[in-house]
Amino acid sequence: MNDAVIVAARRTPTGKREGVLSGIHPADLSALVIEDLVSTTGIDPVVLDDVIWGNVTQAGEQTGDIARTAALSAGLPESVPGVTVDRQCGSSQQSVHFAAAGLIAGHYDAVIAGGVESMSRNPMGSSLMGKSPYGERFLARYDGVFPNQGIGAEMIAEQWGFDRTQLDEFAIESHERAAAATDAGAFESQIVPVETEHGTITADEGIRRGGTVEGLAKLKTVFREDGVITAGNASQISDGSAALLMMTSEKARELGLKPIARVHTAVLAGTDPVIMLTGPIPATQKVLKRSGLSISDIGVFEVNEAFASVPLAWAKDLEADTELMNPNGGAIALGHPLGGSGARLMTTMVHHMADKGIRYGLQTMCEGGGQANATILELL
Repeated sequence: MNDAVIVAARRTPTGKREGVLSGIHPADLSALVIEDLVSTTGIDPVVLDDVIWGNVTQAGEQTGDIARTAALSAGLPESVPGVTVDRQCGSSQQSVHFAAAGLIAGHYDAVIAGGVESMSRNPMGSSLMGKSPYGERFLARYDGVFPNQGIGAEMIAEQWGFDRTQLDEFAIESHERAAAATDAGAFESQIVPVETEHGTITADEGIRRGGTVEGLAKLKTVFREDGVITAGNASQISDGSAALLMMTSEKARELGLKPIARVHTAVLAGTDPVIMLTGPIPATQKVLKRSGLSISDIGVFEVNEAFASVPLAWAKDLEADTELMNPNGGAIALGHPLGGSGARLMTTMVHHMADKGIRYGLQTMCEGGGQANATILELL
């Protein structure tokens, strides 16, 4: 029976909005990590069956099937196709799922899965062109409510009983963990240096050092005047790309490559699209049940920090050890380049598992429309 293994995983640093990576076309940003996977593994790229690429705001420079453009920009043979995936914030995690499914089914032997988002150059909502994605039938089903992720984060904080201080404390810890990981060199093996007009970028731009809960308390709330969600306890608007080289174990042996991890179990879940962000909870329950593992078997969790209330609610419901959750910081500190975030989280998790000898890692993230992916990796 075929399996799906990860033999390499790399990412760009993550840039802030209008920051150091904003001058780079998203197809070129994508090409950097694709090109790096090929060069560092030494594979002949003609063996690649596909490039599966996550991207959310498919407008302007991110249209025209950016997966194919990225593949060609990376110098891959014209024989290598590309397909662009949109499952909102989970787009590149879904790319990994599609890659694994294709490998196990025998449709692929080797594939690159990942994603990109340049939120500086393609702002959220720019693909709407003034139109609403919600028609009359959707609005009738949900009493005329237009889903809003920020309001969903506020709803979670209220329902799970989290106050502003708890969210801000979580945010500060995210930055502290990301800074500690950077200082310890934990990201060096996963980051592809990027040449820019600002110089060579080798570190994530959004990490803030020396922050305090008192400082975050001065920020205004964004979605509700009497709410708890601010720019300080929410993910950053970012630019970045990440990718994983995946193949069957048989293909890896043939090419003389040593797999890092295999995709153990991959699932999806759907939930209320109005509160929207609770999907990681049922997705995690589903992936654990299907895998035959328990929460105590997992040595590291990557739960996307779209808003601080999301991973806090997840940890509370799953009774997960928060010391094992996002140990190197999360999107509040490292940024959230929408279509590239799933692959960024997985790249970080794979390297952390390898560095620490952790057998099982679990990744999940909330997604627009009330959805979530959950993936368990097993270290090899």
